[in-house]
Amino acid sequence: MIIQLDQELQKFYLEKKNFQSTLGEAEQEYFKARNNIGELEDVIKNLNRSQAQLQQSIQSLKDQFTEQKFQIQSVGERLRIEFNVSINDVVNQEPKSDSDYHQLSEELEKIKIKMQSYGDVNPLAVEAFNEMKERYDNINVQRKDILEAKDSLMDTMKEIENTATGQFMEAFAKVRDNFIDVFRSLFTEDDTCDLILMDPANPLESEIEIIAKPKGKKPKSLSQLSGGEKTLTATALLFALYLLKPAPFCIFDEVDAPLDDANIQKFNKIIQKFSKESQFIIVTHNKSTMAEVNVLYGVYMAEPGVSAVSAVDFRSLKHKPILESNI
Repeated sequence: MIIQLDQELQKFYLEKKNFQSTLGEAEQEYFKARNNIGELEDVIKNLNRSQAQLQQSIQSLKDQFTEQKFQIQSVGERLRIEFNVSINDVVNQEPKSDSDYHQLSEELEKIKIKMQSYGDVNPLAVEAFNEMKERYDNINVQRKDILEAKDSLMDTMKEIENTATGQFMEAFAKVRDNFIDVFRSLFTEDDTCDLILMDPANPLESEIEIIAKPKGKKPKSLSQLSGGEKTLTATALLFALYLLKPAPFCIFDEVDAPLDDANIQKFNKIIQKFSKESQFIIVTHNKSTMAEVNVLYGVYMAEPGVSAVSAVDFRSLKHKPILESNI
């Protein structure tokens, strides 16, 4: 039993020795791999350091490129504003082989000194001038349109004024003739009347003087006439205007109130004359006027506060008017 255990123990020692030998080789491989990893890590660190330096160089170049780009744009903008020259024309222009750098530098310095002697230059002056010129041109066009519209309007006003003046003078002449005829019908053929323009040169704004001189009187104004004469004169003027453009009907509200019997007959006579073409509605309390009408409407109060109308048609009755019976 002891021998067997000793043999197994020897066997285990042998296996241990084999394992230790294998472990040593593995440890050697491990340390070898570890050294390789350390070397690789150093290489990676160096590469990262180089990459960072390259990125920094690239960023620096980008900054320089951006700065150069801004400077070129600034120069190009200045060339465009001050000299109206495109930067592309300058860039694409081939340099002259016979150009002397020192000579060009001297000329540039002279030009700089000459520009300084001019004082401060507004780089936006050309743009501002173009703006103002465009605005001036627009205003000038609008002014021209307004002047043309004014001339057209003045011509139209003149044409309207000439037309209105012609029509007014024509109507005034007709009204004047009608006024004279009607006035003499109401008075006598020896009576005189007239319509006079106070400002013949400007008839549309002129005052009109009414002259009425019954036979035997020389009044200086209408206020010196009697009430009946004033009424007949006003009636003559109304009919003169009526004859210019006759209306289908006319309404008189107690026009005959201030007239005496003789003038009432004249008034009724002129009404009968013009009633052949127009219908006259007369509000009156005069019996002579009532006797001359064709239809009489009487207004009475049937009961307190209630008015009624009673109509009498004389056209169906055979009677002679007062004017005809007196002839």
